[in-house]
Amino acid sequence: MLRELLIKDWVWKLFSLFLAVAIWLTVHRIIDGPKAAAAGAAGSTLTYGNLPVFIVASAADVHLFHVMPDTVSVTVSGSPEVIAVLQANQIRATVDLTDIDAGKDLKRRVDVSVPSGVTLISIDPPRVGVLIPPTPEKKP
Repeated sequence: MLRELLIKDWVWKLFSLFLAVAIWLTVHRIIDGPKAAAAGAAGSTLTYGNLPVFIVASAADVHLFHVMPDTVSVTVSGSPEVIAVLQANQIRATVDLTDIDAGKDLKRRVDVSVPSGVTLISIDPPRVGVLIPPTPEKKP
């Protein structure tokens, strides 16, 4: 009885199995298609460590300030051709101190500029501490 159930109309059963697998693969491709395309478009990633953080401030003030840490690690992505020729000196990390107030937030965001065709992924650390030297008191 069981044998007859399996053998009867085996061609239709095999066709149904083939059709089910084809439908499953089609749905799977539709669901995972955008994810795979996004991963392929992102291209290669590369991390540059110990990039110096440059201070942007008024001309007289730039030598007075220090940032801690004074280097950051930057992860970028781009096409393999662009990443292959990218060099660390083409990536610039800066901290803007033009409007700093000694009594306010002494942690500042690090801004990173990258060449065209390169996408910034992450900055570590994203904020750095600012060390402001004490101002000398005026003598009467």
